[in-house]
Amino acid sequence: MTEMIEVKTVDLAGPALDWAVAQVDGVKTIMLSVKSQQAKKPFALFGSIALSVGGDDHSSYAPSTCWHCGGPLIDKHIGNLYRDYTTEQVPTALINGTAEGAAGPSYLVAACRAIVAAKLGEVVSIPKELMP
Repeated sequence: MTEMIEVKTVDLAGPALDWAVAQVDGVKTIMLSVKSQQAKKPFALFGSIALSVGGDDHSSYAPSTCWHCGGPLIDKHIGNLYRDYTTEQVPTALINGTAEGAAGPSYLVAACRAIVAAKLGEVVSIPKELMP
């Protein structure tokens, strides 16, 4: 069984953020052992095909870094993307029809954090091995 830890949504990044978005987006995830520098990494399961989460190509589910994955989520959930000039020009995303939002180092990260915060809350349970 995978050990879970609680993490503030504003601190989510990389595979941990992608995994949380997968939970919101209804993407089934499984943990598979891989022989690499990481002991484990998440995979998104589409039908009977497992696709790596966190990669940089279009066969991966990585909405926090890939516009192919994150763009449709922005269309579905986000009402406004902008640079907040009061906070050092940080990209910010607002959820449709609300004043709730989140910031991040990129528009995709901001959008993913906003989606996770709106659907799962300010603190989420994440598999421990996904956190650095």
